[in-house]
Amino acid sequence: MIRIALSTLRFHKYGFIASFIALFLGATIVIGCGGLLETGVHNAAPPARLAAAPIVVTGDQRYIGTERELVFPERLRLKNELAEELQSVPGVATAVKDMSFPASLAHTPGTNLARTPGTKVTGHGWSSARLAPYSLSAGTAPTGSDRIVLGADLAERVGLRPGEHVQLATGGEARSFEISGLATGPDDGAHVFLSDAEAARASGHPGTTDSIGVFPAAGTDWQEIAERVRDKVVRQPAAGQWAAGQQITVLTGDDRGRAENPAVLADGSDLVPLAAAFGGLSAMVTIFVVSGTLGLSVQQRRREIALLRAIGATPGQLRRLILGETMVLSVLATALACLPGPAFGRWLLTAFSDAGAVPDAIVYRAGSVPLIVGAATTLLTAIGAALITAQGAVRTRPTEALAEAGLQRRWFSRFRLVVGLLCVAGGIALAMGTAASAGPDAAGVATPAAMVWAAGFGLLGPVLVRAVIAALRRPAERWLGLAGHLATRNAKARTTRLTAAALPVMLASGLALGLTYLRTTQSDGAKQAFDDSLRADLVVTSDSGGVPLSTIDAIRELPGVAAATAQIPSVGYLEPDEPMAGPSAPDEGASEGEQESAGPQPTELSLQGITPQGAAHTTAFRASSGDLDALHGDSVALPARAAEGHKIGDTVAMRLGDGSRVQLRLVATVDGERGYETALVPASLLVGRTNAGLVPTILVSAAPDTDIGRLSAELTKLTYRHPGLHLSDRATLRAVQAESDDTQAWMAYLVLGVVVGYSVISLLNTQIQATTERRREFMLQRLVGATRRQVLRMMTVEALMISLAGLLLGLLVAAATLVPLSLSILGSALPGGSPWILVTVIAATFALVLASTLLSTGVILRARPAADSSG
Repeated sequence: MIRIALSTLRFHKYGFIASFIALFLGATIVIGCGGLLETGVHNAAPPARLAAAPIVVTGDQRYIGTERELVFPERLRLKNELAEELQSVPGVATAVKDMSFPASLAHTPGTNLARTPGTKVTGHGWSSARLAPYSLSAGTAPTGSDRIVLGADLAERVGLRPGEHVQLATGGEARSFEISGLATGPDDGAHVFLSDAEAARASGHPGTTDSIGVFPAAGTDWQEIAERVRDKVVRQPAAGQWAAGQQITVLTGDDRGRAENPAVLADGSDLVPLAAAFGGLSAMVTIFVVSGTLGLSVQQRRREIALLRAIGATPGQLRRLILGETMVLSVLATALACLPGPAFGRWLLTAFSDAGAVPDAIVYRAGSVPLIVGAATTLLTAIGAALITAQGAVRTRPTEALAEAGLQRRWFSRFRLVVGLLCVAGGIALAMGTAASAGPDAAGVATPAAMVWAAGFGLLGPVLVRAVIAALRRPAERWLGLAGHLATRNAKARTTRLTAAALPVMLASGLALGLTYLRTTQSDGAKQAFDDSLRADLVVTSDSGGVPLSTIDAIRELPGVAAATAQIPSVGYLEPDEPMAGPSAPDEGASEGEQESAGPQPTELSLQGITPQGAAHTTAFRASSGDLDALHGDSVALPARAAEGHKIGDTVAMRLGDGSRVQLRLVATVDGERGYETALVPASLLVGRTNAGLVPTILVSAAPDTDIGRLSAELTKLTYRHPGLHLSDRATLRAVQAESDDTQAWMAYLVLGVVVGYSVISLLNTQIQATTERRREFMLQRLVGATRRQVLRMMTVEALMISLAGLLLGLLVAAATLVPLSLSILGSALPGGSPWILVTVIAATFALVLASTLLSTGVILRARPAADSSG
């Protein structure tokens, strides 16, 4: 049968080419997503600025003892005494501290800085330059408190040279430094170096360091030294000031990049669910497309299969024939897909990092597993589709085979009905889960719901398609004459073929509408939440990472200011009343940080540090119980849902974004839109526990009858004391929010483009395949007197019916997905977004189906009827 299978490939080239394209593209997408998933598992971020140190000691950003992986967003700093302890470890040559802090090069006449609002840079102490290593390419090291070394690339961009002066703004204040030298290194980012003492002062976190690079002594094994360091600071830490209440980790290899950019641990882990969701969606679309394409290919050969049954071929032989043909195609397609698959995965990673979804420090790391899994998924899908299709094609008795080939009597199966109803039941369950989810989380449930609905309506498609044909038959025959009569008769007699052609239309239109409106609904929900929270007239920000908390008092004293409030965003964790299990004692060979988690788990909360004075005028926070004016010292205002079980005056155990444990007094509860609730703490409590140690945003409300332009001018005067300040009004803030939302939307539309693009290719593929395989039918119609125009008119009506049937199913998929989502996010059954999206999808669907059908029909009709009528 394999020999026969190989010989039949050339006699059904259109069907096999269509199947090959579907298999190849599906395997490419699945392999690329698999590589992205493995990249997320490795989460590798090779070091750049710390590359010279084989061992790096830094704070362990993980929330130890939780069942789900939580990562503290603010850096866990180390005490300076730890560097001295590491020097005492046998085999350690030196331990170098590294501290980073945000800064900006302020306006400097005669340079490129004079034409820009300031260039954001990252500052370091000069001793940490050897960690890259950076070396002087010109000038000398910054030995004094007024000396600075610039990165050579940075100096070239801004037009500065050694001996010149530059204004460096840190902590909302600017100082003039003389450029003592230029440095070159492996990291081309915007870095500047100060003396160690000056860098410690500018960082705002004296007595601490971000990381420590450890250099083993010459002739020693760095891996052995790394184990000694782990014993010293992780496994058996001695009692000392450097170890009190600290989570410490020792990093080697690619893991050292996490010390440079802690976001790799927090945001890099997002790549796993992102790749899994994208890969799962792509795999499900691949299953749909491949199954439909192969099924249509076999359905079009029912006459051939019927003849083989009539001359004595057994069902087993025919199954092996169909399976052999499918194996040849799928093996070839998946083998070729292994070449572009990894490149597609790398392109996806670059696109996600450009969109800000994952840190750009993460590198693509994927081995043979994605290739094997992707190829196996495509092969199993193809084989499964071939077996299911073959089962229906070969189960007729030989005496009924020819009649069965001429007319499709079995158009629906009991198995298909049961599975379709189960999918519909699953879609209903997911719809209820979507409606019950908090607004920002609803999309995570709605996306798989779209695929489950698509599967359910696709399996029940023949029922719906027959209903559409029955509804269209009389109007088509009355208004379209002979073309409508022939088209409806063909559709009624060959429901399976029409359904196979309509399913790609459903998939493309349903996913295009569902995923596009899903994104626009999320965007409208976020915009609505932002507008509801926006009360301030002006917002003050800074190029250098923020301003000191005392700046708020200076702003309040300005004429025309009614209220000014600090806004410090972070994340907090409400600890359970019962303590969780802490880290277990390390076993021999256990991985670092291994722990057991049991009992109640912490509740993650969005956290905002504010100054309560004037908060009612600048923010939308309102106390539902208690008093926000009491938000002083060690206190907290919790969202009403998070405060359940607590009363005003109770002590609440929390961990802040830098991992510090605090006991806070509950002074108020606040209401908030579900999914957007925020806990409030005093700015003075939170500001020292953030990376910058500064206030990044100050909200300002104008007094009644105050001219906003005049108030802006008054606030601008603060730039003389605090260089780098920026003022934004409501319109600017909305534009910034829209730009941020557009960045997230770009990533969503990237996923949409890949999935829907594959579905559209399948749509075109299927329509061309379904049309070109009807060559014999068209030639017979021409021989009995039909003109080319009449055949084209008949195919136009069929294409319109296919479009209508597919669009009906696609609209059902989109509606079942979007209505619960919209209820959760917007409180309305109508999704957010322009109605022109719907119009565009409908118009594009009709255009694609009509174009692919009529163009392929026109090509066939160019041939003379007598030449192909024997088919």
